[in-house]
Amino acid sequence: MTEKQIKFYTLYNFREISQMQNIPKELIHNIEIVGRVLPFKTNNYVVEELINWENAEDDPIFTLNFPKREMLESKHFLAVEKLLANKEGKQTLEGRITNIRMSLNPNPAGQEHNVPYLGEIKLKGVQHKYPETMLFFPSQGQTCHAYCTFCFRWPQFSGMSQLKFAMKETELLLQYLRIHREVTDILFTGGDPMVMSASTLSVYITPLLSPEFDHIHSIRIGTKSLTYWPYRYLTDEDCHQIIVLFENIVKSGKNLSVQAHFNHPRELSTNAVQKAIAVIRSTGAQIRCQSPLLKHINDHSALWAEMWRKQVDLGCIPYYMFIARDTGAKHYFEIPLEKCWNIFRRAYRQVSGLCRTVRGPSMSDHPGKIQVLGIQEIRGEKVFVLRFIQGRNPKWVDIPFFAEYDPKATWFSQLKPAFGEEKFFFEMDKTHLQKTKPFLFE
Repeated sequence: MTEKQIKFYTLYNFREISQMQNIPKELIHNIEIVGRVLPFKTNNYVVEELINWENAEDDPIFTLNFPKREMLESKHFLAVEKLLANKEGKQTLEGRITNIRMSLNPNPAGQEHNVPYLGEIKLKGVQHKYPETMLFFPSQGQTCHAYCTFCFRWPQFSGMSQLKFAMKETELLLQYLRIHREVTDILFTGGDPMVMSASTLSVYITPLLSPEFDHIHSIRIGTKSLTYWPYRYLTDEDCHQIIVLFENIVKSGKNLSVQAHFNHPRELSTNAVQKAIAVIRSTGAQIRCQSPLLKHINDHSALWAEMWRKQVDLGCIPYYMFIARDTGAKHYFEIPLEKCWNIFRRAYRQVSGLCRTVRGPSMSDHPGKIQVLGIQEIRGEKVFVLRFIQGRNPKWVDIPFFAEYDPKATWFSQLKPAFGEEKFFFEMDKTHLQKTKPFLFE
């Protein structure tokens, strides 16, 4: 395959995209305003092979990559627009933008509570919410080949250094794992770890393959590179070294799982992505696929059924349907929980058992991953039936519990316990919670 060089488009050069000549000036103006607040970056693969420019305004991939006016509240949009029109100074503009960003819940689901300590050292590049699974944020992997407009980790790319999760020190990571032998799975995440060079990624991963870390059974890599730059595995200068690293992980006896993000069936349709999937699978790695459920992008059951079938056809494993987190442009993408459940079950019943490895719809909230199992009427009361797929306390997992039915609710924090209960079964009193901070597992 001919080598393909990546070219990035950001707020400062996106007008160079030839197809932009046919986009209404108002949309271009809106990109320039919203792109000041929410991160914006795309690339030539997305532009040339994924977006349907015949209908760009309503195209889901265009919406995934290019900010729209509706992604900001009107008051925020107008404030930034006015400051730019008046040519206000950089300090004034950045101050207002920072205030807007801080109002968008930039640290959802209490992620700061997941950051552990090694002695007196706070490991800002680690999250350890569930005993067996640890997230690691290598500092060199805290960007992406393109930015999703729904991203719940958008502060990583917005210059909000006080909210950024990242760490360079490999030895601190290894020291922590030597102590915490309950960890069986380590998830490299970001950003996107696959923006790193093969040599840098190897520095982090290769030590974990030694007998000293035999308690680590699985290495996971959370990435959207298959969606936004499949040439990472095909023609990039060090693509062969990446494949060798993957092979070495599998040869060491550990499971390698590429946690891929596909939001729409079109992202699985190009020759490049299909070849890249085949190359990764040839190493012995698994590819598990996940996505949030997003208004304007994939809020149709037939589309999800098509996407799951396509994933199975390509040898991938449907894994999660998430509910969009309550951060950033959530008001634009959010869908009521009842509709999320209906989209999931209607898609689920269309597919064979091979696709039914998928779980959802699920919310990654402060106490854990909460799945909406359905809506029922119990003792004359209409309720949501919920359960933990994962919980801060492992004892909570798989216990059904109930919340009052609320047709407008889009996130767990908006729900109340059913049947007149004051608290959900897992909620602790505030005094105990304050005593145990900082904490990992309740």
